[in-house]
Amino acid sequence: MPELPEVETTRRGIAPHVEGREIREVIVRESRLRLPVPDDLVDRLVGARFDRLARRAKYLLLPLQDGDDAHLERGTLIWHLGMSGSLRIVRLGDLPRKHDHVDLVLDDGGILRYHDPRRFGFVDWLQGSVANDPRLAKLGPEPLSEAFDGARLFEMSRGRRIAVKPFLMDNTVVVGVGNIYAAEALFLAGIDPRRAAGRISRERYDRLAAACREVLAAAITQGGTTLRDFVGGTGEPGYFAQRLNVYGRDGEPCRRCGAELRLVTLGQRASVFCAACQN
Repeated sequence: MPELPEVETTRRGIAPHVEGREIREVIVRESRLRLPVPDDLVDRLVGARFDRLARRAKYLLLPLQDGDDAHLERGTLIWHLGMSGSLRIVRLGDLPRKHDHVDLVLDDGGILRYHDPRRFGFVDWLQGSVANDPRLAKLGPEPLSEAFDGARLFEMSRGRRIAVKPFLMDNTVVVGVGNIYAAEALFLAGIDPRRAAGRISRERYDRLAAACREVLAAAITQGGTTLRDFVGGTGEPGYFAQRLNVYGRDGEPCRRCGAELRLVTLGQRASVFCAACQN
């Protein structure tokens, strides 16, 4: 599933090609996504011009202005890539493949194309303030922002018996630290993913917050993690998979100490860790 680095990689990849561009045509080949494509999407988008793209957690936010009046806001497209979705830039004449469900044809001949084999993603229309949308209103801080630190983790974990890994993956605590990056951050911080969240010290949470930032920043620099379906906005895979220390490596030797990595299930998710390096 695309996580925060993959979504941010997508935003950075498509932004130079769509910001300021006008939508000339909308082609919906398959409307049955996780949420049905809005019936009035074509009428809302044709003639609109993209403003500066943004991201909140794993949601891509594509604000639109009136094509004739740059100061008149139309609304915002909210796009979620689901488990297998990707947004990429293609050119006129590039024939659609199977599972290419939505095309936004731009005024320079480029096409913003949505591909989603499993159809668990969606595109929706937001009118008014994005902050009031119920999908976004209760989200925690961005992990690369100043609002996220060890103090927040420590305060929110007091009295919590839940294991620290699913605690870290709770989007009300911090957004975008999914399974891959939670496992990697806990390894860097030397914390056993099974340890109760409420039994971890402030000092160790400081290290964990720093590890989250380090892992996510590195993954964004590497273009995300391609394990199966993900490609970035220009069609390139992510290369962070080559740097994974623990995720997906159960039974292999720890890159740090050589001990065999162990696999456990936490919060119904597989979690690999090193029992020698993480405690």
